[in-house]
Amino acid sequence: MSSPSPIPAWDVHRLPRAEGSVFLVTGGNAGIGYFVAEQLSATGATIVLGSRDTAKAEAAMASIRSRVPGARVRAVRLDLADLPSLSTVVDSLETHRLDAVVHNAGVALDDPPRRETRDGHEVMFGTNHLGHFALTARLMPLLSAAPAARIVTVGSFAAKSERLDLDDLQSQRDYRAKRSYGRSKLAQMYFGLELDRRLRTAGSSTASVVVHPGGALDSLTPSRPPVHVRRVGARLGAAPAALLVQGKHTAAWPAVRAVLDPAVRGGQLWGPRLFGLRGTPRQETVWSHLADTAIATRLWDASCDLTDLAPDPDPDPDPLHG
Repeated sequence: MSSPSPIPAWDVHRLPRAEGSVFLVTGGNAGIGYFVAEQLSATGATIVLGSRDTAKAEAAMASIRSRVPGARVRAVRLDLADLPSLSTVVDSLETHRLDAVVHNAGVALDDPPRRETRDGHEVMFGTNHLGHFALTARLMPLLSAAPAARIVTVGSFAAKSERLDLDDLQSQRDYRAKRSYGRSKLAQMYFGLELDRRLRTAGSSTASVVVHPGGALDSLTPSRPPVHVRRVGARLGAAPAALLVQGKHTAAWPAVRAVLDPAVRGGQLWGPRLFGLRGTPRQETVWSHLADTAIATRLWDASCDLTDLAPDPDPDPDPLHG
């Protein structure tokens, strides 16, 4: 009796093939999301860029096609800050199943004043967390129609030092831009882990994985004109930082592995190998505060109230019915 074939060691430069799969990358037109999309496109899968800016999406697709011959890439308009608009996303994807979604898009403000989405939510919490929470609810039928779909939530190393204030999720009483950003990413990570617990309870074949990219700088990121152009001076000036952090092309690796690697399991946390800031992706121990299921449950309930939606772990698998 032959033994099962061993799973090959993961190689970031030799990704497994994924022909026939469909992957959605939110914010796939720029930054880390662009490199997630570019790398996934090399597997033969169909990549859908979710972007609120049509021109930027077109530029990103042109760049990917110039680097990946035969790339199957297209775009859909996606504005996570406009919750009602998400009701049209499933139809615009023009597919009967979705093999993975990478929740990558995000807003990061450096300075006051506090801003709100058109739905009245603080813009970072509303976009980064509530937008992806609501989007997942819309996508669940398509994800459930795939044999083993992945929901990959891209958090942030900045969330490691933050804690949620469940009585002030939208920073109405005390707004500090960088802290609110970190908390919005922490909320995403709580959501990704809580979602997987609910998927497991429902007996779903869909898995939810949380990743973070470590530290990523534009100045360490290779040029992809017109999506990103790195100046020589910026590259030289950032050389010392390369000892601790990385470019956005390598910061994409944890998300790419979470989509493709059959060894990755739901409920796991993945990040860069070296100090959690740079290097090849590895599984990390779930941060102690992220393991608090009571907070995750309260955040889930609050998110349901704020969006009038909830991702259903066991929806009708046919997205055209029910």
